[in-house]
Amino acid sequence: MSKSSRQPSHRLDSIVTTHPLEWLQAIIASINDGILVIDSAGIVRMVNPEYTKITGVRPDEIIGRPLLDVRPGAQLVSVLQDGHSRSGVFRSEGGVEYVVDMAPIIIDGKVVGAVSISKAMTEVHALYQQLKKHKEKVDILEKTIGSMAKARYTFEDIIGKEGGLRTTVTMARKAAETDLPVLITGESGTGKELFAQAIHNKSTRANGPFVPVNCSAIPNELLESELFGYEEGAFTAAKRGGKVGLFELADHGTIFLDEIGDLSYHLQAKLLRVLQEKTVRRVGGTRERTVNLRIIAATNKNLDQLIRKSRFREDLYYRLSVVNLHIPPLRERKEDLLPLIYFFLGNSTVESGKPCYSISEEAINVLQSYDWPGNVRELKNAIEYATCMANDWTITVEDLPSTIPRTLGTVREPSSTLKAKVRELELETIRATIEKYGNSTGAKKRAAQELGISLATLYNKMNSSPKS
Repeated sequence: MSKSSRQPSHRLDSIVTTHPLEWLQAIIASINDGILVIDSAGIVRMVNPEYTKITGVRPDEIIGRPLLDVRPGAQLVSVLQDGHSRSGVFRSEGGVEYVVDMAPIIIDGKVVGAVSISKAMTEVHALYQQLKKHKEKVDILEKTIGSMAKARYTFEDIIGKEGGLRTTVTMARKAAETDLPVLITGESGTGKELFAQAIHNKSTRANGPFVPVNCSAIPNELLESELFGYEEGAFTAAKRGGKVGLFELADHGTIFLDEIGDLSYHLQAKLLRVLQEKTVRRVGGTRERTVNLRIIAATNKNLDQLIRKSRFREDLYYRLSVVNLHIPPLRERKEDLLPLIYFFLGNSTVESGKPCYSISEEAINVLQSYDWPGNVRELKNAIEYATCMANDWTITVEDLPSTIPRTLGTVREPSSTLKAKVRELELETIRATIEKYGNSTGAKKRAAQELGISLATLYNKMNSSPKS
């Protein structure tokens, strides 16, 4: 180092050594917080201009005097006595409000004085408001992520019998034990997302996020930035600071790409890279970001046909369909129809608060004769509609939506059988007894006692249908 380069340092040392008190006073005067110093006797030895600005107390009014004489409520003297610091102490004196931090001055292990640092409430309030705004943004982000990143359903929520959906459920359970990509195919309304959520909740990623994305619901020109995110200034409407993409939000979890058949060819190539390299690059960015996620895709389209028409990448298809689950339509698994009817009937009764405990066999026959092009979703809507329209505790054919044909085929009319008549009489007796006592759980217990049956048997009889 040259002699000239060391010269400023020598000059600084000279100033500090020659005028230490003036140097210290200049430092304290330049601080934007209010500073007050007392000695071991509680006498004020120094204040800076900001202290006067905050409290309105001039130096000539306080320096050289006991602090408690000028500021009776001051807690700084207590710091002398116990040697403990204090933080965030609210003070209000002479109509002025401020917040004070206090600490002892210790030399050679002895408390020789104390110092306080004051902030005006206007400044504290401004900092609080700024912090509040940031917290609100964080809360909104957490709520957004929480609402979109939670899988509610498990395999226990999937209703299906042997010969119906059980085979698909068994395959899905095995797939959940791995980290392989899964492709779920099936008509609209069969419950593809239900399976995706169940797989996620059964997997080792269950504690991570579950991010569903409907590829057909977001325009292709926006979908890329939603999936991959973007950097600040990537395009005209880009948010300040950029945006995290859904792939990054799904890190250590699962992303569910529904309607994958509607993904543009351009995005299919980028998705293939995510599958192969486990990295994403934000729109307008240059840095590759590593993501640890599982991809579950679903479609109601025939991907083989789309491949032949060059509308879907064959290499992407084989990467997505390592495990291929097909959910059969409801018309091909009529074994599951009756359990689903009673499941939706129970849910609809709870949600609507309307007592509707059973469904006539004629109505069941009509439902079983229908092909259900909307599958399970259409059935759910039909039961909810019928519950709303029913005038009695039992859904009849007349309560079903008009979109469902009233065709019974060759189904035998059950009302003329002795078994059906006995069942009708039993239901009528149960209804009359519940009307007598009321609809609460306690009332149903009293009704069951009068009928000589258990409460569970009472519910079973209300929820079961007559058999032919």
